[in-house]
Amino acid sequence: MSGILVLYHSRTGNTEKMAKAVAEGVKGLGVDVSMAHAAGFKTGLLKDFAGIAVGSPTYYGTMAWEVKKVFDDSVKFHGELEGRIGGAFTSSANLAGGNETTILEIVHAMLVHGMVVQGTHSGDHYGPVAIGAPDKRALDGCKALGRRMARLVKATLGHNLGE
Repeated sequence: MSGILVLYHSRTGNTEKMAKAVAEGVKGLGVDVSMAHAAGFKTGLLKDFAGIAVGSPTYYGTMAWEVKKVFDDSVKFHGELEGRIGGAFTSSANLAGGNETTILEIVHAMLVHGMVVQGTHSGDHYGPVAIGAPDKRALDGCKALGRRMARLVKATLGHNLGE
């Protein structure tokens, strides 16, 4: 088990841009990072990572079905993600488009697995959000999420990953 997976679904490219920014934040602290699309993802691979960041566009106030399917399929190894570091991010078309509910749905699934999720006292408390194409604020939030997760993974495993 090592590194952080940035798993995402993106139809327009907005969530993908956010995923790349999360990965950049992880790399900046020297932790190995992998990126994967949720569609067709082999769910068992989640067990290979110490941290998992999940990004989804907001559809009807919740995550895309491709992301939900990963969580639904993960019931096969329920409990095996206990203690892993988690984080979430989303993009939507509208300011009140269900951004926070989408983040919380992802976080809820992580908590059911026993994962550890850290919020932040400033900015997007539950995870980075973009309205339309991610702006500097959203991308900076994604990089900060990646750094926060990398620090937690390093602390959890007690050594530096990827260095």
